[in-house]
Amino acid sequence: MYTDLPEEQLRGYRSAVREPTDFDQFWAGTLAEARDAGWPVRAEPVASGLAGIDVLDVTFAGFAGQPVRAWLRVPRGAGTALPTLVQYAGYGGGRGHPLENLLWASAGFVHLQMDTRGQGSGWSRGDTPDPGAAGPEAPGVTTRGITDPRTYYYRRLITDAVRAVDAVRTLPVVDPTRVAVLGHSQGGGLALAAGALAPGLRAVVASVPFLCDIPRAVVVTDARPYREIRDYLAIHRDAEDRVLATLAYVDGVNFARRCRRPARYSVALMDDIVPPSTVYAAVNAHAGPTELSVWRYNGHEAGGIDDDEAALRFLGEHLGEGDGPLRRRPDADPTRSLGQA
Repeated sequence: MYTDLPEEQLRGYRSAVREPTDFDQFWAGTLAEARDAGWPVRAEPVASGLAGIDVLDVTFAGFAGQPVRAWLRVPRGAGTALPTLVQYAGYGGGRGHPLENLLWASAGFVHLQMDTRGQGSGWSRGDTPDPGAAGPEAPGVTTRGITDPRTYYYRRLITDAVRAVDAVRTLPVVDPTRVAVLGHSQGGGLALAAGALAPGLRAVVASVPFLCDIPRAVVVTDARPYREIRDYLAIHRDAEDRVLATLAYVDGVNFARRCRRPARYSVALMDDIVPPSTVYAAVNAHAGPTELSVWRYNGHEAGGIDDDEAALRFLGEHLGEGDGPLRRRPDADPTRSLGQA
């Protein structure tokens, strides 16, 4: 069943989410600190057994220089200066297994699958801890450090997402001018944040993005992860103002207002996990050109493989020129060069 406003009202929906006066300074300072604490990317080849894709185990410096893991998948024999995708996982997931998620490299893109700190024990594996601040929290990570934007979990994870873009651009197989970000649910929210904060990205793909118009989401759905925030506030009744103030620093609507990159969104009208109005809130606030797929009869899975097919077309349009997937050069061994990164 439909879970939100009628479709004609969704099209015109605008969020009233507040915007902190120091939003830009907060993120500029956070990212400057992380970059100052950075160190060279490490990449080690993995014996995957694949015939057409090389897989590397990557570690890069995320928030506060803390190590974050990732898989890098590279089309074998593709040469250098390839268009590149950085992908972020949905809630509860991590970077997964090296043999999973082969679509993007099979299509000719370098593909960095970022791990998710403190997650990766839900539906896919993770390998990155979250050594952040401890304190009272509801089960899950959405309320970890939630009473202060400086200690909030998503400050750390969003910083990791931007630093993943920084990291992949240092690798010799990558064309640093042709990088895009993508994700589904939490991954879509991270892609939207990176689209606003990482300079020079070509495109953003955000499928049913989580973390948009959070104050509305918390009161119009009973599903997790938003339910975690409601459960926290049901116990910490005096914390509402501090919690909402913190959430404003990570709300995708505020990032959409700053994201001038072309973006492809998808929304599912029977989604009870990410309410459709919260996706429209981001789409209607987006500062750059957008396209949107509306899945009227789907839940949180949204368009599934049809979303992926549309994303391939969209990413090909924005990343496909130059030495792209259709212009491969066999003059370099990306595994050898990356192993020396």
